[in-house]
Amino acid sequence: MTNQLKIIPLGGLGEIGLNMMVVEYGGSLIIIDSGLMFPEDYMLGVDFVIPNMDYIRQHKSKVAGILLTHAHEDHIGAIPYLLREVNVPIYGTSFTLGVLQHKLEEHDLLAAVSLNEIFPRQKLKLGEFEIEFIRVSHSVVDGVGIAIRTPLGTVIHTGDFKISHTNSGDMMTDVNRFARYGEEGVLVLLSDSTNVEKEGYTISDKQIGETLERITAKSTGRMIVAPFASSIIRIQQMIDIAFRRGSKIIFNGRSIEETVGIAKRLGYLNIPDGIETEVEHLDEFPDNRIVIITTGSQGEPMSALARMASGIHKQVKIRKGDTVILSSKFIPGNEKAIAKIINNLYRRGADVIYEKISDIHVSGHAFQEELKLMIHLTKPRYFIPIHGEYRHLTLHARLAEQTGIPGERILLAENGQSVIFDESGGRVGGNVATGRVLIDGKGIGDVGKSILKERRVLSEEGFVAVTLAFDEETGIIVYGPEIVSRGFVFETETGHLLDDAVCVILEVVEDVKPETPNRIEVIRSRMQSDLRKYFNFTIKRRPVILPFILEV
Repeated sequence: MTNQLKIIPLGGLGEIGLNMMVVEYGGSLIIIDSGLMFPEDYMLGVDFVIPNMDYIRQHKSKVAGILLTHAHEDHIGAIPYLLREVNVPIYGTSFTLGVLQHKLEEHDLLAAVSLNEIFPRQKLKLGEFEIEFIRVSHSVVDGVGIAIRTPLGTVIHTGDFKISHTNSGDMMTDVNRFARYGEEGVLVLLSDSTNVEKEGYTISDKQIGETLERITAKSTGRMIVAPFASSIIRIQQMIDIAFRRGSKIIFNGRSIEETVGIAKRLGYLNIPDGIETEVEHLDEFPDNRIVIITTGSQGEPMSALARMASGIHKQVKIRKGDTVILSSKFIPGNEKAIAKIINNLYRRGADVIYEKISDIHVSGHAFQEELKLMIHLTKPRYFIPIHGEYRHLTLHARLAEQTGIPGERILLAENGQSVIFDESGGRVGGNVATGRVLIDGKGIGDVGKSILKERRVLSEEGFVAVTLAFDEETGIIVYGPEIVSRGFVFETETGHLLDDAVCVILEVVEDVKPETPNRIEVIRSRMQSDLRKYFNFTIKRRPVILPFILEV
């Protein structure tokens, strides 16, 4: 039987985040990215989510390497967990590896990992695959797409990209290289679908820089700017503006400080001598000569900007005349938290600039015309939309059909669906194990649907704990019943409710005779059932009932 080429998404298709792709041929398998996503509203207490890696675990002997497209968390955040399953060489650009290195240090994994720096247009042989990395422009520096030569044809994975002609030359998408592959022949294009709903072209970083310059020129007080921590281009623009104004610049907030440190060390930031100062020296300079670059653009509750807005930041007190710029997109789900910060900043006298009132953020993902251009450049025989919710994948498939790709060669797949190529062509095949693994503290996958349901009930209804002790020989109550509630009712205001609940418990105990087999378990079960009915009847609430029954 002829070897098959398999492309298997383990995350990132049908959702935003968790990006992880397997490319497999014969005895070789490579992994492209391994990202996380932040918990959805119903995932109470969960820190973040990673892809299910069962398929990697089952085929670990085949894995030849891990290829990284760029340094965003939704592409590298799950790497520490992937390395627990398979420790193989990792390949990425210098900035991507710099960010990953810091992450691996936090997990005590750095010493055992092989990190290999790659460069755009560099070629690499891994198992059955010949690989070339192609520069792409994105909202983080040092992004790449990947060309993978296989015995059945070339696979192009764009990574996250946009096509901008106004970035610096070493950060522009290498359209010539994509076009060269198009001339040679591309079996299948896997292309970023995130912004397929947006018509036209992305606006340029140059335009954003001009907007920031105008806002800064009008400001008479301190400038406080909150970009995405990974947005090195935006940070450099603010450094340049500060330098032209003769201002001092302050980096404040853990993620900003870490990213700036990595970018400075690797030469991705140019900070003129003498311009940078520490937040402790803030009051030594005039307000109109201060630019603070900080964290908190997404309303994170303990970020530096959130602490400034609420008045608990130790060094930075917001006052009249300050201008605060949220130079980032509002990520869905964060709107309320961001709005709270904006309102608090206004209360303290600041002027606040954000995406709804000014163009101070540019997306790193291609709009429709750029997506069409990528298809025209690469001329793929088959097309697979990736990186997006199902509506994004569907709309991108329709866009590809408009460019001339026949519908039967557009392969719309979701997580876990294998896309198979052989001498007869390409098709969507069977499913492999996939899904989401919840990370809660040091626990990996030990929080499931039942735990989340319990947390939801506790968060909505509270709990009632009952403590009761029996004499082991006589079966007579020697302690309690004592009732404690949390998140249910104010005990001082509705004391009669809990007093009557004691009567319910005593009735249960009286009904279950001392000679009853498994008496304690029967009492526990009856107590939970009768108390639930009682609280539902009297107050229309359903708290979790926690009975603690002892025999002494």
